[in-house]
Amino acid sequence: MAKVIAIANQKGGVGKTTTAVNVAASMAATKRKVLLIDLDPQGNATMGSGVDKYDVESTAFELLIEEKPIDDVIVKGTSGKYDLIAANGDVTAAEIKLMEMFAREVRLRNALKPVMDYYDFVFIDCPPSLNQLTVNALAAADSVMVPMQCEYYALEGLTALMDTIQKLASVVNPELKIEGVLRTMYDPRNRLANDVSEQLKRHFGEQVYRTVIPRNVRLAEAPSFGTPAMYYDKSSTGAKAYLALAGEILRRRDKTTPAQAKAS
Repeated sequence: MAKVIAIANQKGGVGKTTTAVNVAASMAATKRKVLLIDLDPQGNATMGSGVDKYDVESTAFELLIEEKPIDDVIVKGTSGKYDLIAANGDVTAAEIKLMEMFAREVRLRNALKPVMDYYDFVFIDCPPSLNQLTVNALAAADSVMVPMQCEYYALEGLTALMDTIQKLASVVNPELKIEGVLRTMYDPRNRLANDVSEQLKRHFGEQVYRTVIPRNVRLAEAPSFGTPAMYYDKSSTGAKAYLALAGEILRRRDKTTPAQAKAS
């Protein structure tokens, strides 16, 4: 049964899509079967996976609104290492149409059911807002990963974001948990970044990933080549950090599911 992780933060520019693409690629590098779902109408995760968002036959729109079978919507990402459900501007219309639909909050959850036994992990790149698309992601997910920069305003808004996620979870998915808080674009030479990092660890404890994603030129360059950093420059510090994150996610999963850990 797949573990479904929504990657969400209502604040833009925190490395959410970079995280979605690179953690999917890194998890695939560990020989796990991975599906990445792009729910952001900007389609950046789609393009970053080597798929032209302007040239896809089906997107998350067809999956959520037209109820097209999920097998007909899935495409191969970069080098075929992980699978992808693409997004483009059409997904904006999905947000509007969902408002008029019955059981609108669980359409993604229901759509995923036929492939849940096939994949090990499903990652969902959410839009930078708490709209109906994000609600669908939270309803379908087992947990939420929250990428954030170690800056004052990011810290100020994180508690409010956590509260909002928990309130939504109580309505649409009582089993939803916080997967972890991921520190992104981290510069250890920055005193403020170190101070905020320490505050995060004091306040959120083990919910903060030990893995830290550094500021890295290769991470910034890779999307323009339509590929995750893992395939662009696997020796870069950014690629290594996301591979370490994949390892940490696996260890956390095995820790919470001892039967699976024993079986593996």
